[in-house]
Amino acid sequence: MLKNNCLSIKLCLITLFFGCNILNAQLTDLARLEYSFIPSSKSEDQYTRLRALLNYPIKIKNDNYLIIGAEYNRVLLNLREDYPFDVSGLDALNIIDLNIAYTFKSNENWRIGLKVNPRIASTLNSTITKDDIFLNGGVFFIKDRTKAKDIKRPYRLIIGVTYNTTAGIPFPLPFVNYFRRINQKWSVSAGIPKSNLKYYFNESSTLQLFTSVDGYFANIQNPIMVDGNEANNISLSVIVGGLGYEYSFTDYLVGYLYSGYTFRLNNILRNDDRDRILQLDQTNAFYLRTGIKFRL
Repeated sequence: MLKNNCLSIKLCLITLFFGCNILNAQLTDLARLEYSFIPSSKSEDQYTRLRALLNYPIKIKNDNYLIIGAEYNRVLLNLREDYPFDVSGLDALNIIDLNIAYTFKSNENWRIGLKVNPRIASTLNSTITKDDIFLNGGVFFIKDRTKAKDIKRPYRLIIGVTYNTTAGIPFPLPFVNYFRRINQKWSVSAGIPKSNLKYYFNESSTLQLFTSVDGYFANIQNPIMVDGNEANNISLSVIVGGLGYEYSFTDYLVGYLYSGYTFRLNNILRNDDRDRILQLDQTNAFYLRTGIKFRL
């Protein structure tokens, strides 16, 4: 029982981290194109992710908005090590999200955000089934004082709860993120999936020291047999640290580049009960993520 509980918590953290990226994108990003790459210096395996996102905000009344959008992640695993199974069925994973969010001001200082996020996460070797479909969601309370003129150190606080059907825990989990502008040159952000210490060359050019967590959980449509055990799912969790640079071409268009090292990389084949079947290569390696986004 303890082993299963620990596994559920780990899976929950993986999916929570990935889902939190979607929260940030839903509330601020209108469009995003991104490329991530993790080669391994001591292994032939590689991890590549291509990401595209598009959101469309619809003003309802006053400062109330309905946000409808979609996100597509294509994960290329490029497994080249000598594994005891046919790796061809794991060449690519597809994660497709429908983003539905509603945000409104509850009073002068607080904004509430509601999110529903149906997801398809699968190898998609054949027709979509119920095992490929997951549901994420959350309720978030946002106090944004980053534009306030009456305080010395502007800040933003987000607290809430999230729910994810891939987590294995049938109840919502807490979420907290805090941002503070220390002075004209420095700011700090603490939370999950990303924390950073940022230096502003000016308002258009910033350098940051960051740590972040990423990952996924997906269904394998054609189960893989490993030493007599059937693997039906695959999960990945990555903890990264490094340096990032962002440049604002305009008030809304931003280019970015993050480079660092993976302090933890866990890629695991799992059965229907989400027990570990096989640990894939977990050699820590260089990390690169770059892209361009159009934000509010």
